[in-house]
Amino acid sequence: MSLKVLDGKKFSKMVLEGASNLTRNAAMVDALNVFPVPDGDTGTNMNLTITSGAKEVEKNTSNQIGAVASAFAKGLLMGARGNSGVILSQLFRGFSKSIEGKETINAAEFANAFDKGVETAYKAVMKPVEGTILTVAKDAARKAVKEAKKSDDILYIMKELVKESKASLNRTPDLLPVLKEVGVVDSGGQGLVTVYEGFLAVLEGKELPKVSVNAPSMGELVNAEHHKAQMHMKTEDIHFGYCTEFMVRFEDKKIKNNPFDEINFRNELSQHGDSLLVVADEDVVKVHIHTEQPGNMLTLAHRYGSLINIKIENMREQHSAILESENEVIPSYSQSTAEKKKEYGIVTVAMGEGIEEMFSSMGASVIQGGQTMNPSTEDIVKAIAEVNAEKVFILPNNSNIIMASEQAASVVDEEVVIIRTKTVPQGIASILAFNPSADMSENEKKMNEAITSVKSGQVTYAVRDTSIDGVEIAKGDFMGISEGKILTSKTDKQEVTKELLSNMLDEDSEIVTIIYGEDSSEEEAQELAEFIEEKYPDAEAEIHNGKQPIYSFILSVE
Repeated sequence: MSLKVLDGKKFSKMVLEGASNLTRNAAMVDALNVFPVPDGDTGTNMNLTITSGAKEVEKNTSNQIGAVASAFAKGLLMGARGNSGVILSQLFRGFSKSIEGKETINAAEFANAFDKGVETAYKAVMKPVEGTILTVAKDAARKAVKEAKKSDDILYIMKELVKESKASLNRTPDLLPVLKEVGVVDSGGQGLVTVYEGFLAVLEGKELPKVSVNAPSMGELVNAEHHKAQMHMKTEDIHFGYCTEFMVRFEDKKIKNNPFDEINFRNELSQHGDSLLVVADEDVVKVHIHTEQPGNMLTLAHRYGSLINIKIENMREQHSAILESENEVIPSYSQSTAEKKKEYGIVTVAMGEGIEEMFSSMGASVIQGGQTMNPSTEDIVKAIAEVNAEKVFILPNNSNIIMASEQAASVVDEEVVIIRTKTVPQGIASILAFNPSADMSENEKKMNEAITSVKSGQVTYAVRDTSIDGVEIAKGDFMGISEGKILTSKTDKQEVTKELLSNMLDEDSEIVTIIYGEDSSEEEAQELAEFIEEKYPDAEAEIHNGKQPIYSFILSVE
């Protein structure tokens, strides 16, 4: 069996199986993690990164391999987490650029794409270290390019690439002393090998085993006792303690005053930490750095636009937690559950710092998530445990999260009631109806009644041309949605929002809540409030900064 041409359909399957194989092996990759710091999350971060890329591939409708690779690269960049996750995103960013616009590719183009990916990834890293994922990617790509000069069979090239990636992985302890000291291979390199194995499995038409057994010392590291490589390291050896990640969405006004230069920005940040990666495209810049001053990094970046996808983790605490778990010390979250449970707890799902703060101020425990980022059943089960209550109400605030909430409720010991909220306004109305002195059934009744008293609306943008419910929608247009139905679509955001409000408001409307998102301003929200006061003098407008993605405005009418 041979393969001379690779199209987008086949490559999509390769991406999805590569992502699945990494997901299956994420815990094993975590167990290997000792470099650059022993925080035990490389597999988790790479998994989250590639899952984001795979989701974009699933949404892609083109069979052109260039388009598939572009979608994959964009998803990887937006979801990139951790050193290895960002490097993974750059490997396939270069891969994508190499085959941009191509319908199909041959063996030489396939091999060259991997090589271009390595070139891009090395440029993104301030101080490349050999014996890491970079080395594994480089050695594998070079082997692929060499073999492509002899053969035009893509399947053969992929086999040789996987074979060399494993050989390179086995050599990483010879290049990085900390790996040899602990007796493991590089965790990021192992993660990349699992992705490549997934690619090859699709080309060969094979199914992969659940857990990879290729890495040396895995029998010792992932056995019945679950000993982890991080046990060989000391927390005090972590020099820069905060893993800081964020993205900046460029803003024209700020860029005009502070022109962005990727190299200069990378050099500036390099003075404040290590493990630095800075990667940018025309819309955003992604930063990963280990530093002692995460706030200062955000301030430096804020000069160029709005901050999004911020994640700051204390790596010393992460490492200490690993040591405690290995020594059978009960984790802190378990200790809290041993305390006396309160009577009631409320778990809600929200996306956007401002909206999260609104729910928290009303006494709810918030899970980050919503449209495009649905929390899992496990996430909800964990939230139920952490709220530490005998009786728990769950407000999903999204129809796609209701099923996971019901599954979570079925596996916990607590008494759980799902209030089937499908929007943030419904969630807010429901939580306001909660009475801590009432019993469970009475609260359930009142909270469900509250849902029916509020009208919900959202303004968002279209990602493709379509026609729904008689409304013609063009890619990039803003859409006005009420109770799940698209009512209007136009190029002007304010015009769409005003038309949506006109559809939602009537003579009985009393309170209109405007929650503006990260792509909207307070001035735009104030303009809408003035529109409401002029057209509907009996209605009172309230404005909140929800800082939510996706939705320019979330509207509530009562």
